[in-house]
Amino acid sequence: MDRLKKEYGGYIEFEQFRNKMLYDNAILLNSARDCFIYLFQSRVAKKIWLPYFLCDTIYKLCRKKGIKYSFYNIDKNWLPVNVKLQSDEYLYIVNYYGQLGEDAIRSLKMKYSNIIVDNTQAYFNEPIEGVDTLYSCRKYFGVPDGGVLFTDAHFDCDMEQEVSHNRMNFLLGRYEKTASEFYPEYVANNDYFDNQPMKRMSKLTKNLLHGIDYDFVKQRRTENFRYLHDRLGKINQLKLTIPCGAFAYPLMLDNAGEIRKQLIKQKIYIPVLWPNVLDECASDSWEYKLASSVLPLPVDQRYDLDDMEYIAKVFNTINSNIRFGGGRFHCML
Repeated sequence: MDRLKKEYGGYIEFEQFRNKMLYDNAILLNSARDCFIYLFQSRVAKKIWLPYFLCDTIYKLCRKKGIKYSFYNIDKNWLPVNVKLQSDEYLYIVNYYGQLGEDAIRSLKMKYSNIIVDNTQAYFNEPIEGVDTLYSCRKYFGVPDGGVLFTDAHFDCDMEQEVSHNRMNFLLGRYEKTASEFYPEYVANNDYFDNQPMKRMSKLTKNLLHGIDYDFVKQRRTENFRYLHDRLGKINQLKLTIPCGAFAYPLMLDNAGEIRKQLIKQKIYIPVLWPNVLDECASDSWEYKLASSVLPLPVDQRYDLDDMEYIAKVFNTINSNIRFGGGRFHCML
């Protein structure tokens, strides 16, 4: 910083954190979608193959940027089905719920060569050398923005740095009050990225990422996932491995829609990942079932095993009442 422009004295600003940041050696951008654009502007690619089971953000971004794309199906092991790449095409691999381990990624790299791994649901799955890999900070931590990219591709441009201080209120508000009070601001922050140019990660977000206890977060998320799997795994229609630092616990059930409604009434907020799939895929497809019948139960670092026990008890009560009591639920916990 130019010493003539630096301020001395006055009130003390937000604290500077100095812990080690996970992935500090990566390319640090404003969002995961910026990581995607960076890759396509630095790689010579004719087209990208996207899974049907995917948030519509990516293919809308492709249309906006003039990137050609096609869709592919995934099987029950979360792997691509019937994809044949040309030499100038790329395969976009989503690591759903962290279920694709290192061996699976290496196998996909050997088979398809040109792959991009989306670890937005697998923040603690470290990148493999030679494999383009991107992460979203917002899906794992209380930050307003942030994307992490590992690639050996280089894109030479003068990017603006994001400024985040004016989009922190929904995070600070929920810390002291309730999520429902600040949900509109959370949605507005998500929408903010739709019309932003590619930017470098903000100074504020990078600072916040230096303040995180990553070992604690990874351990807590893993333990919470394991607990729910021990309690609910027998009724789960998905075959799961226990990932390191899980994103959420995906519980697939035939009556997931009604259970979701009842859980929300008990302030256990379970999203649909991703609702666009319900409009775009056939009702008998595996992708439709993943979107409609999976409950991504929260396992993040805010919660401990007592919270997991409570969630499991509420779920079991709701599920029992729906199956045997006509769908009515009266919380007795």
